[in-house]
Amino acid sequence: MNKAELINAIAEESGLSKVDSKKALDAFIKATTAALKGGDKISLVGFGSFAVSERGERQGINPATKQPITIAAKKTVKFKAGAELNDEIN
Repeated sequence: MNKAELINAIAEESGLSKVDSKKALDAFIKATTAALKGGDKISLVGFGSFAVSERGERQGINPATKQPITIAAKKTVKFKAGAELNDEIN
């Protein structure tokens, strides 16, 4: 499902117009991004949680040259599904 399809699904489920659904989705994305950048964790009970995780510097291998390389440390977003979401999927 892409963003446009998600907006259509939100509009159908909520009864909002597509324009309002797009605004709501964009606001959710913006608020989530700002919270994660600020170091907060976002928990949506029954759905899941988003958190920032730090990956340390590590060694890797360049597949083209087979030479060892250093992969820099970075932050990444992790999502952990909630129990209700897992139950719906399984």
